[in-house]
Amino acid sequence: MARPPSDDEFTEFVVASWPSLYRTAYLLLGDRELAEDLVQTALAKTYASWGRVRELDAARGYARTTLVNTASSWFRKRGWRAEHPTETIETGSYEVDPTLRPDLTAALARLAPRQRAVVVLRYYEDLSVAETARALQCSEGTVKSQTSDAFAHLRGLLGEAVIPLDTGASRD
Repeated sequence: MARPPSDDEFTEFVVASWPSLYRTAYLLLGDRELAEDLVQTALAKTYASWGRVRELDAARGYARTTLVNTASSWFRKRGWRAEHPTETIETGSYEVDPTLRPDLTAALARLAPRQRAVVVLRYYEDLSVAETARALQCSEGTVKSQTSDAFAHLRGLLGEAVIPLDTGASRD
């Protein structure tokens, strides 16, 4: 692309990428309103750099990385999670009987923010260890250890039948 994309192209990009970015944000944060705020913030930051975009295909990756980096900065803020106490976690509708499926959303919410980010990026967004490390600006070893720790915690919450011991061990 020889010229920067137009505002109309940004609008099309937002419409096309919003659902995916929102799902990722919700899985990272576990809160619908915070997820909407995170996506809006990430898209605003993406728009601020829109004039430098030369390949529209790269815009989604840029927006996702911006979303993850913004979430990471929120995680570092003291007490960011304490501002939103709740007794129950809302769950979306399942395609299968919810009594047959563990409440993974609730289990993810109990993970540390970095562990949750690693699990979401690796197994929901299907990023490699290297791509996840780049998105979170950490080493590949950190991604692997956070994944291992997250699965150990999830196994304790959900049981080994749901999270087998060999889950993620060789997935790069």
